[in-house]
Amino acid sequence: MRHAPVVIASVLLLSHVWTAPVSVAGQARSQAPPAPVFEVDPAWPKPLPNNWVLGQAPSVFVDAQDHVWLVTRPRTLDKGEIAASLTPPTAECCVPAPPVIEFDAAGNVVQAWGGPGQGYEWPDNEHGIFVDQGRNVWIGGNGRGDRHILKFTHDGKFLLQIGHKLQPPATKVASSNDTENMNSPAGISVHAPTNEVFVADGYGNRRIIVFDARTGAYKRHWGAYGKRPDDQASRERTYKGPPPEQFNLLHGLRISNDGLVYVADRYNSRIQVFRLDGSFVKEAFVARETLDSRGTASDVSFSADPAQQYLYVVDAANYKVRILDRQTLEVLGSFGRLGYYAGQWKWVHGIATDSKGNIYTSESMGNRVQKFTLKSTPANR
Repeated sequence: MRHAPVVIASVLLLSHVWTAPVSVAGQARSQAPPAPVFEVDPAWPKPLPNNWVLGQAPSVFVDAQDHVWLVTRPRTLDKGEIAASLTPPTAECCVPAPPVIEFDAAGNVVQAWGGPGQGYEWPDNEHGIFVDQGRNVWIGGNGRGDRHILKFTHDGKFLLQIGHKLQPPATKVASSNDTENMNSPAGISVHAPTNEVFVADGYGNRRIIVFDARTGAYKRHWGAYGKRPDDQASRERTYKGPPPEQFNLLHGLRISNDGLVYVADRYNSRIQVFRLDGSFVKEAFVARETLDSRGTASDVSFSADPAQQYLYVVDAANYKVRILDRQTLEVLGSFGRLGYYAGQWKWVHGIATDSKGNIYTSESMGNRVQKFTLKSTPANR
């Protein structure tokens, strides 16, 4: 059943705010690292209302108002976690939170909505989220039958569906050169000047695909290095040697202020950069020697300065956020580690940045969203 929008009044929370410095990998504390420094804010967000509990939280996005949008997976919660929602209730806690949640900058829930409804096909497994210049909310899913993306108003009214869900017993083979449907798409970004929606169509397919954000009309697509994607190429992960010629789980996607498309090729542990027309610009590997199957480049975001000097890359395998020079793609530092306390992650998955330079991360297995406050940059030390 589709959740109706839920509007929440702001609630003041009196608590002791403790912030711990997050060290940069490989840098002595006595040295000023050549990268921004962040501190976790353990009091953000505020406690959820309505006895809600979060499911897996694969993606996060910050809109132009510095409101933080989180997409969650209510269906990943087990009965013991949602006991209060059962009939009859088996315990006092809890109720699954709706799939889409909007927080204000202070961490209060503003509204929440999402789920199956009339006129569209809700994804089997929620994944990507993006809020465009018109405050429209784009949602995607990476379930086996999810071959589409959805567009809603900011308060959850359906606007557009691009692609169609695979309905059993249909067994149509997905194709990276299909111009109508996607195949378990991951990241979504809308480029405001051209009003085009770019999709990292990467769990099943191996490409970036672009549609008109108003009509949903197909515009173009491309694979690694701007070439035609090939679904028959090997999906074996490589840890050394020549760079792979095809994407291998294209996951995160963001477009910079200067019109460059940055994508996280997750299983290949690399970043590739393109112009808007698909022309290849450059690439760089991120901790490529890491053997963990989750890969080291899951999602990307930019620093908030006008030049977007830094590129932030989620390294799920090493439980870090890597800080890269956006121009050279050189790794300047990192922060984070495995753990269950504030500032640590069980499985960091998504990343976003607000206008003040603060970072927000979401966890697909840790079931939470965290805020890391920007404390300093090399320029103001």
